[in-house]
Amino acid sequence: MKPCTTTNNALYFSSISDIPENLWDALNCEKNLYFHRDFLLSIEENNAEITFTYIVLLDAKKNPVAFASLQLIDFYIDDIKNELEVLVRKIKLMGQKLHLFPKKKPLKILICGNTFVSGEHGVFIEKNQNKKATLKELAKAILHFVNSNPMLKKQVNFFLIKDFINESLSVTDALKDYNYSPFLVEPNMLLHVAENWQTFEDYLAALKTKFRVKAKKALQRSAVLKRADVTLENIEQLLPEMTALYKKVSSKADFNLGDFNLETYIRLKERLQDNYLLKVYFLDEKVVGFMSGIINKNSLDAHFVGIDYPLNKTHAIYQRMLYDYIKIAIQKRIKLLNFGRTASEIKSSIGAIPQDLTMYIRHKKSIKNRILKLFLQRIEPTPFHQKFPFKKVTENEKR
Repeated sequence: MKPCTTTNNALYFSSISDIPENLWDALNCEKNLYFHRDFLLSIEENNAEITFTYIVLLDAKKNPVAFASLQLIDFYIDDIKNELEVLVRKIKLMGQKLHLFPKKKPLKILICGNTFVSGEHGVFIEKNQNKKATLKELAKAILHFVNSNPMLKKQVNFFLIKDFINESLSVTDALKDYNYSPFLVEPNMLLHVAENWQTFEDYLAALKTKFRVKAKKALQRSAVLKRADVTLENIEQLLPEMTALYKKVSSKADFNLGDFNLETYIRLKERLQDNYLLKVYFLDEKVVGFMSGIINKNSLDAHFVGIDYPLNKTHAIYQRMLYDYIKIAIQKRIKLLNFGRTASEIKSSIGAIPQDLTMYIRHKKSIKNRILKLFLQRIEPTPFHQKFPFKKVTENEKR
């Protein structure tokens, strides 16, 4: 799909490769790997079912001041499988009567953000810019992108801008002026790595007895597992087994905006090298799990995993992965470990705390958009029981 014509303050590109070098240099956004060409191009090249578009906003002097990543996806509402399923189906039936949702076709959603990663990875705004004003310009640029293309104008059902932390809402609520409605989604689960954790044993020592015993039992059950790095030399051999395990996990997810093509890992390893983590777990000679993640500045973000579920019950594969993420973070002196969404309770049991995330959505038609706003008021993230596994830190220990 060719991008639409430019406006006075917006340039549109259908591929990362089309964006001129001078624009990237002026934006200076690539210190954040989620806005690095190597990362974005790896996603784009290996997920052909998604239509990608990129927007560069300009100031009055034609200098680039912001960058946004857009993806056009097909979303099947029947794929939602969490405890909100009954409510969602009621909403779907009512929405179809009001022609809010198509009866047989998938929803066409234009997403501003990263389809495969949770967090603020869709919009980059240069420092010293008026973020609220820039975000409003982005909302107008997204609308122009759709309305200037007759096919898109007919196809696109929803606009979605994702995911914003609470500290950003004073800025992002400006999207309400453009008829977007906010709603909470599953939180990111974050673990702040203490400075005094020099080894994994230090982490274990910081746990209350109950949780330390639980951790050691999981490590004992998984001791027979062998972990190996996925490299450019062995990745093609391992990908079929990894893909099968990933599909087992994704099929159990509450919902997915899209299926990730694991061939993407080849390009990510080539381009990001040691900043992209990829490890497999063997039981005897069989691949029974894998973990992936990206080191971005001072954080380690867990990405997709694959798990052999029957063996997970006996060998604590997933728990071993979570503890291994912690080991890696400690070894690399990383300050923040982002476990992402899903499985919030088990992640809280190892010390992660929730970080609320808000998305903004609008329907392309005003009346249906008002109906959508009413629906969103009834949807909340899945509740979970937050665990507090760490001992209380005394003033002397803080010092």
